Amino acid sequence: MTISPFSALGLAEPLLRALAGENYTQPTPIQAQTIPLILQGRDVLGIAQTGTGKTAAFGLPLLQRLAQERKRPGPAGVRALILSPTRELALQIHQSLKTYGRHCGLNMAVILGGVGQGAQVAAMRQGVDILVATPGRLLDLVTQRHVRLDQVSHLIVDEADRMLDMGFIRDVRRIVAALPKARQSLLFSATMPDDVVHLAHEMLKQPVRVDVAPPTMTADRIEQRVFHVAAQDKRRLLVDLLHDPALARVIVFTRTKHGANKVVENLEKAGIAAEAIHGNKSQNARVRAMDNFREGRARLLVATDIAARGIDVDGITHVVNYELPNVPESYVHRIGRTARAGAEGIAISFCAPEEQAYLRDIEKLVKRKITVVGEEPAAAARGKAPTPIRDYAKKRPFHRGRRGNNNRRAA
Repeated sequence: MTISPFSALGLAEPLLRALAGENYTQPTPIQAQTIPLILQGRDVLGIAQTGTGKTAAFGLPLLQRLAQERKRPGPAGVRALILSPTRELALQIHQSLKTYGRHCGLNMAVILGGVGQGAQVAAMRQGVDILVATPGRLLDLVTQRHVRLDQVSHLIVDEADRMLDMGFIRDVRRIVAALPKARQSLLFSATMPDDVVHLAHEMLKQPVRVDVAPPTMTADRIEQRVFHVAAQDKRRLLVDLLHDPALARVIVFTRTKHGANKVVENLEKAGIAAEAIHGNKSQNARVRAMDNFREGRARLLVATDIAARGIDVDGITHVVNYELPNVPESYVHRIGRTARAGAEGIAISFCAPEEQAYLRDIEKLVKRKITVVGEEPAAAARGKAPTPIRDYAKKRPFHRGRRGNNNRRAA
């Protein structure tokens, strides 16, 4: 009988059984370093990029500790609180914990905005072992006394730097202030800006710092390419590229909600079906779009940066930056949606002349020059006829990366 490497971390049989059922065999570095510390009851400051397995790193030992403590929350009470910056990430964490903890007998709930609160209030009536929540809706329900925080013994703040980017740090501080002082606290972040450092000092007690951030900002498994193309030609370029079946599961990123809707509209005119996900969409519409994409009913998802850290879907072959982000860190989080779970992926960026400064900032951050595969404006400037966009795609076929392997890693 093969012994799972997860067992060496001190995880109990019900969790090992759930991991085996998902064919998760090898812990990631953040999991290997963090799980034993959390099982010991230590506070942890974890620094790791998205896609490195942070959910399992805090979720597995949390499930084990709650199951071993054998306590029950009171009405509207919460034993473990997990704060997420986005609805999509909250739903993803909730689903992952249900999968890992299916043999543990714990009850869980998720609270987020964009939908009616009735079902969430009902779920909290008898109290829950684990609550995954976005800060705004949680504060609303706490104010209405539908949620009590005086029983929280475990706190996890995930994607703390994203909380800062989205303006939630003040809400997080309000929530932390309402919690019991005697608790275990964990904070995870991809980067450590000053406000996140201050938050860590406020909420953690003698934490162990676990830093598994890679020496390069982007994964080596991601093949990065850029097309220099006029803004008005981006639509034609995208349509031509999507005619290649190698682009099997694709996320297209835009900077604005209007831009995302426009891309979907243009693709549909070209006979290419796409789902859109952004802040103006209702939560039900966002969940439906994500489900269609995750289950393979939709090949293409068009998204704003709200989804850059909230999508954990196996087999995303390509990420297309239809518009380069004006914040270079967003590029890292966008392309990190591919090359997950040991697979490979391709990131394709469209750079208009007015976006050159964004590209320079990105290359400075990732410490590399991104390979140019098309320079239509440059050719025109030299007085030459631009190469047809479809020929660019033929020059270097976009081969699909591996869709996965038999040694899957926990999310």
